[in-house]
Amino acid sequence: MADPTPTPPDPDDHDERDRTASPTERPTPPRAGELITAAVYEAERETGVHEETEAEVRRSLALRMARMIGGFVLIGIGASLLVLPGPGWIMILIGLSLLPFAWAERTILAIRRRVPGVPEDGTIPTRTWVVIGVVTVGAIVISFLFGSRIGDWISGAWESVFG
Repeated sequence: MADPTPTPPDPDDHDERDRTASPTERPTPPRAGELITAAVYEAERETGVHEETEAEVRRSLALRMARMIGGFVLIGIGASLLVLPGPGWIMILIGLSLLPFAWAERTILAIRRRVPGVPEDGTIPTRTWVVIGVVTVGAIVISFLFGSRIGDWISGAWESVFG
C-alpha cells in the first residue's frame, strides 16, 4: 500500500525546483565562457610558477600567449627563409624554443642531433658558439669594409661569363 503523505521535493532535482520557482528566484547557471576562464585560471595556478593573485595569472597567460604567437610566427618566417635567402633553420629553432610545448623541445633536440659537432644530448658546446660569433662578426666587418668592391667583382665576373 502506498504512503498517503506527500514527499517533499528533492533539492537535487533541478526540474522540480525550476518549475516551482519564479523566474527571479531561479539561479542562473554560469556561462560556458566563465567556466572555461575559471578552469584556465586554475590550471595556470597549478602549473609552472604558482601565481597568487588573479592579476599575476592574467599576466602569465598573456606572456604565454605572446610566446606562442611569436614562436609560430618565427617558425613561419623560418620556413619561408628555407627557400629564400636567410637563416631559415635558425629562425625555426628560435621559434620552437619560444613555444611552451614538450613536442617543441623534442623537435629542437632532434634537429640539434643532426647538426655535426653537437653532442648526443643536444647541447651546443661553448667553442661552437664562439666560432659562430667570430664568423658572423667577421662577415659583417668584411661586408662593411669591402662590400662595394666585392659587388663590383661579382658583377664583373658575371659580365665576363655572359657578356
